[in-house]
Amino acid sequence: MGTRRRSRELALQFLYQFDTLSETSQNAVDIAAGSPSPDEELELFWEEHGDRVQGEMRDFASTLIQGTCANLAHIDGVITSYSENWRLSRMSKIDRNILRVALYELVYLSGIPPAVTINEAVELGKRFGTEESGSFINGILDKIRLAKENGELLE
Repeated sequence: MGTRRRSRELALQFLYQFDTLSETSQNAVDIAAGSPSPDEELELFWEEHGDRVQGEMRDFASTLIQGTCANLAHIDGVITSYSENWRLSRMSKIDRNILRVALYELVYLSGIPPAVTINEAVELGKRFGTEESGSFINGILDKIRLAKENGELLE
């Protein structure tokens, strides 16, 4: 398994755990609005993984996690705008957090081709989500990709 794919899996794992913790402690989906802080939780997450995750893998995962958390309000707004008839709270936690990480990559990270980002997100959905996750994720991310390419991405 490639370093970046494993980094994306780690980012998904962290965001899923943090989303669950925040939802339980505050009964809310918006993980950006409450405590515990993502930085505190990330520190504990890396302590838990110890020496198994180092170097480029940890660096890229940290970039994805911190960037997604820092821009979560915007990311969730874009996902909501492009996911017809789906509120974030109705999406599975896996699908919701795969979309969050992938959207962060699409919008905030240059140098990663959109097709790679979308393919990686679809593969994560197939591996960790339901039978429908891959096509659900692909549909939303492809709409966002097209809007970005056409300069029409809703902010």
